[in-house]
Formats: sequence, structure tokens, C-alpha cells
Amino acid sequence: MSQWRSTPEGRSWLRVTGSVTVAVVVMAALFSALLAPREPGKATVARDRKERPERTAPATPPAPASSPRAAPPRAAPLTPAVPDSIQHQAETPGRAVNITFDDGPDPRWTPQILDVLRWHHVHATFCMIGPQALAHPDLVRRVVDEGHRLCDHTVHHDTTMNHKPLGYQESETLDALAMIEEASGGARVEYFRAPGGAFTPGNRARAARNGMRPLGWNVDTKDYEEPGATAILRTLRDEIHNGPTILFHDGGGYRGQTVEALDLALTWLRAHGYAFSFPKVG
Repeated sequence: MSQWRSTPEGRSWLRVTGSVTVAVVVMAALFSALLAPREPGKATVARDRKERPERTAPATPPAPASSPRAAPPRAAPLTPAVPDSIQHQAETPGRAVNITFDDGPDPRWTPQILDVLRWHHVHATFCMIGPQALAHPDLVRRVVDEGHRLCDHTVHHDTTMNHKPLGYQESETLDALAMIEEASGGARVEYFRAPGGAFTPGNRARAARNGMRPLGWNVDTKDYEEPGATAILRTLRDEIHNGPTILFHDGGGYRGQTVEALDLALTWLRAHGYAFSFPKVG
């Protein structure tokens, strides 16, 4: 077996070979480092977050619009309900009467009747036709301002309304109520009188739920027949025993006889010990 001998040439070759080997190892290490996966550093993560912010959960979409709701029910009347029985009695106990007028207001006759009432210091109840009230709001407000009371006497004064559908009766009653309230500036309408006494359980109940006491009468003076002032007074005297509520008219035709008869009637009633009142509401 031959022996290796160290010579200057051999040592030179070893130095060259060793350098090459070291270079190869270093290069291999560098390549390995470059090819190996790296965990990103904090700076890289921060930079990436600035460039690509984290996605957040999408906002909750708005709820789909609900289907249209039915119109709210009509508001309950502000005036408390009253009994629906037909009233005739007076608020004042004893010998007291209720003076009532139908079919107005009338621009010619209602002011004259108001003048007679004021002269005698008497208050009365005025049962008004809805469109008449709207046409003469100044008269409606004078009635209220002078201390008289209001009564709903329907829209069209239909004396056959009791034979018609309840919806029609309600419209006649509540539409007139709205008209009278508007004309009066919001004064309370305390009574409901069906034309010709055409009351039904339905229209009485509807009026009462809206704070209007159904109002009847005991004495019909029949002034609308124009029999003369003396005849109107005679009818009142003959029928006053029937009860306290007396029916006159301030609209619907010529009422000159009514104006004259009213003056006579108020004088006679006071002379015979009668007081003057309003019909009971509650």
C-alpha cells in the first residue's frame, strides 16, 4: 500500500480543495435557508394588516317591509257615553219645562226666537240640521254663547230613516254631529232627536255612545202647520199635562207665528208657576 506524502504541491491542492468544499457548503446552506418556509415577523404582519384590513361580518340587512296595515280604528269619542233611552224629563225638579226648537238654524227666524228667549231670560235646546248649521255658523255660535244647548237633528231630516239600513242611520246621525260641532267651534252636542220620532235601537245606541241623549217631546205645538199664534198657545196649554218637553220649530218654513206664540207661551208658563230647564242628559 502506497503512502501519501506531504509535499508543497499536495498542500496547495488541499488548500484549494478545502476552500471549494467550504464554499459549496455555504452556498448549500444559503439555498436551504432561502427555500425553507418562514414565519412572518411582527413588522410584516402589521404591514399586511394596514394594506389588507381584516374583514368584519356584514351588517345585518334591514328587515323586509311589513305588509300595509289596516287603517286604525276610529278614535273613541271624547264625550262619555250616556243612556240610550229617550229622555223627556227636565233637569230641574218640580214644575219645570224644556223649550226645544227643531229644523234650524234659520237666518231669518232663529235670531228673532233668540231675542224672545233673551227677553224672557229663558234657555232652550236647538235641534239643528247639519247642513243648516254649517251654512250659518254665526247663528250656531250665538246659540252657544247665549247659554242654550245643541241637539243633533240629522243631515237630511229623513222621517223614514227608521226603515232604512243602520249604516244610513249612523251616517245621518254622526255626519250631522260633525257638522254641528264644526259650526259651533267644538261645543258639545248634548242630544239627538230623530226627525218625526224615527228612533230605532241602533240610532239611539250610536247617538248615546257619542254622548248624545236621545230626546223626545211631550207637547207638539204643531206650529209648523201655521194655525195662528193663539192656536199654538192653546195646544200648549191643553197638552202641558203630558210632560215637560215642548216642541217648537225655528226652521223649515215661515215661522212668524212661532215667534209670536213663543212670547205668549213663555208669559203664560211663568204666570202659572213653571220654571225653565234643559232635558236631563245622564
